[in-house]
Amino acid sequence: MVLEFVLQARTPKHHFQFEWAEERASRRTMDTPHVLVIPYPAQGHVIPLMELSRKLAELRFRITFVNTEHNHDCIMRSDSIAAEGTRKDCGMNFMTVSDGLEEDDRKKPGKLSEAVLTVLPGKVKELICEIHPKDRIACVVADQSLGWAMEIAREKGLRCAAFCPAAAAMLVLALNTPRMIEEGIITDDGTPTGKHCSFELSPDMPPMNPETYVWARIRDKTLRKNVFQLILRNTKSVELADLIVCNSSHELETGAFKLASQILSIGPILASNWNGKDSIGSFWKRDLSCLDWLDRQPAGSVVYVAFGSFTVLDPVQSKELALGLELTNRPFLWVVRSEPSGASMSSYHPAGFAERVGDRGKMVWWAPQQRVLSHPAVGCFISHCGWNSIVEGLVNGVPFLCWPYFADQFLNQSYICDIWKVGLGLKGSESGTAVSREEIAGKVEELMEGGGGYKGRAIDLKRRLRDSVTEGGVSHGNFEKFVRWLNG
Repeated sequence: MVLEFVLQARTPKHHFQFEWAEERASRRTMDTPHVLVIPYPAQGHVIPLMELSRKLAELRFRITFVNTEHNHDCIMRSDSIAAEGTRKDCGMNFMTVSDGLEEDDRKKPGKLSEAVLTVLPGKVKELICEIHPKDRIACVVADQSLGWAMEIAREKGLRCAAFCPAAAAMLVLALNTPRMIEEGIITDDGTPTGKHCSFELSPDMPPMNPETYVWARIRDKTLRKNVFQLILRNTKSVELADLIVCNSSHELETGAFKLASQILSIGPILASNWNGKDSIGSFWKRDLSCLDWLDRQPAGSVVYVAFGSFTVLDPVQSKELALGLELTNRPFLWVVRSEPSGASMSSYHPAGFAERVGDRGKMVWWAPQQRVLSHPAVGCFISHCGWNSIVEGLVNGVPFLCWPYFADQFLNQSYICDIWKVGLGLKGSESGTAVSREEIAGKVEELMEGGGGYKGRAIDLKRRLRDSVTEGGVSHGNFEKFVRWLNG
């Protein structure tokens, strides 16, 4: 089924700060445009907006980056190159607001999304009133999922740009949510009606399955309701933005950008920012020993496994993954996100596993992912398919084995497997059942043996993405338009 959706063009006491590095500060004057940047308070949203902010700071914009107190503390405690860059090198001013959550609340599903809707708008409004007009804000750049930030900017008479940190297709889908309710694809609370198994927004985009929408696979009812209400509100509020920019590329999403030409592709930002170092803004301390381990592995031999900052495998599935990696007989680097409970590394694999794989396997709590994926030893990436991870893999020409869990990850898998053809999916994951060790090992072998052409297509896409962000490329030209708009 193909549904033709037409989008109308849009016209479009609680803080502390670090001083800029002296040499940078001396180049700035109060006449330099002052940009207030507001991310959604999650690592996958903070990092790309911080990358964009660093790029703008290098162009001598004065950047005030607004984090929650909790997230800013996480970045500072990470004791990583990211935190070091945040303190000294990135040329940004950091301010914080409280999200009102206690530590115990952060472990409860739905509490963060509730705070985003009920607490943060008032705190950010107070902050803007404190800053402006004393230090006049030229414009606000806000995560597109924070529709209330656009409302506040409009109320204060400030220009505003909405930043989409994920695939443009997700924003196109969100903008069409009211239409999907009208068409009976979903109910007014976001529940799939079952009338349509899948449909297409555009023939050039992956099929949309209502069962895998951002909110549909969230088990907790409160969290699912909050996420859906946030999307509905943002659908209206994003129309208040003067400009919409996206961390994606025409090379990746031709169909989405044709359908919504008002969205400017300025990414992947990583491809233009890449300088051999990791991104700034990580919440977790990184284990750099994995880089030395990679140096000892043959080119293209390593299976890299990482599931982002939210996903945690259940014990049964984690041990099946371990046995699958063992079956490959290939070297592997496995990132296991550290739990607050302080679980030991051995709890993620079966007895005797570490002894059997020996130095062929390396497990770390967190890794400098950009540097890992750019390392010549890495041959494939077993990923949850978060957009940041996808971009980091694509700009380094690494093929994927997809293991999505929620939100936009299923759509991203469709791009990888069906549109770009640079990876494979796991049938167990797609059906919601356990993924077997045999399937894991078999798919890794299929990706890495070279017969399917996945590596070749990944290398070609890497080249096209890097061309897009250099002079003459579409993303480069759109970024220049964005900069001219910021300059007013």
